[in-house]
Amino acid sequence: MLTHMPTSCAAGACLLALVSLIGTTTAAPAADSTPLKVYISVDMEGIAGVVTADQLLPTGFEYERFRRFMTDEAVAAAKAAIAAGAAEVLVSDSHGNGESLLIESFPRQVRLVRSWPRHGGMMAGLDSGFAAALFVGYHASTTNPRGVRAHTFSSAHFTRVALNGKPVTEGEFNAAYAGDLGVPVIFASGDDAAIAEIKGSLGDLDAVITKRALGFHSADSLVPAAAAEQIYAGVTNAMTHRGARRPYRITHPVTLELSFKNYLPAEVLTYLRSVERVDSHTIRFKGRDMLEVSDFLDFVDTYSPDLSP
Repeated sequence: MLTHMPTSCAAGACLLALVSLIGTTTAAPAADSTPLKVYISVDMEGIAGVVTADQLLPTGFEYERFRRFMTDEAVAAAKAAIAAGAAEVLVSDSHGNGESLLIESFPRQVRLVRSWPRHGGMMAGLDSGFAAALFVGYHASTTNPRGVRAHTFSSAHFTRVALNGKPVTEGEFNAAYAGDLGVPVIFASGDDAAIAEIKGSLGDLDAVITKRALGFHSADSLVPAAAAEQIYAGVTNAMTHRGARRPYRITHPVTLELSFKNYLPAEVLTYLRSVERVDSHTIRFKGRDMLEVSDFLDFVDTYSPDLSP
């Protein structure tokens, strides 16, 4: 509020006094009020204790228990993000049918992406407004000789997924997708083979090893409670220095190569003029960015003339 200015002062003196007063009352710049948003992509093969289809599929005798453990690890990550200041958390249910997480277990600040198909795949709903992405329950790639239930997107269809000539994990692919939107990946959990691959691509980010692979169907694992505790602590630490992490970006345009278990998909897909056949089992597609490449991969893995509601 301006104080009363004497009417008898000279015009020049009054002007100087007014300028001085305004200078001392200028408000400080407003703090950034944008809500802090965190994205969590959750798979199941990297969850503590998971080793076979008995835990991974609804028909498995341990599935109902292990979807609870999967939920507990995701909830731990979400609660840690919220405690560190996240106003919004979007959790992507990215295993199997996309309906494994027990949604009633999450805090009220959480929203969930469920089921398929969906643009963005395991990163559906992510946009440039998110400050960070977290990976929970991730596994090693199909080209890795180690890793529990190691595969890349489809254990039924693909033997190799490569970006710009380099075989990638789901973690690296999804990090590149996030990178195109300017979002850094700051945390990952999964078995030791998965974490080694992710760190090899993204650098030494915060991570929790939930189990150590002994074979494709065997592991030395943490118990669920210990895994959830470590994930909470790991995400808490990651959030405190998230500003030091940078988005993972790859060169554009992006070249995607897919190698199939059978040769017929490679043959038929090259009827599309945008698709090149590399060898008997491999095709190559060039996309403008990771969003286009992700949509192409999801189309290839999902489309069937028999699709129906």
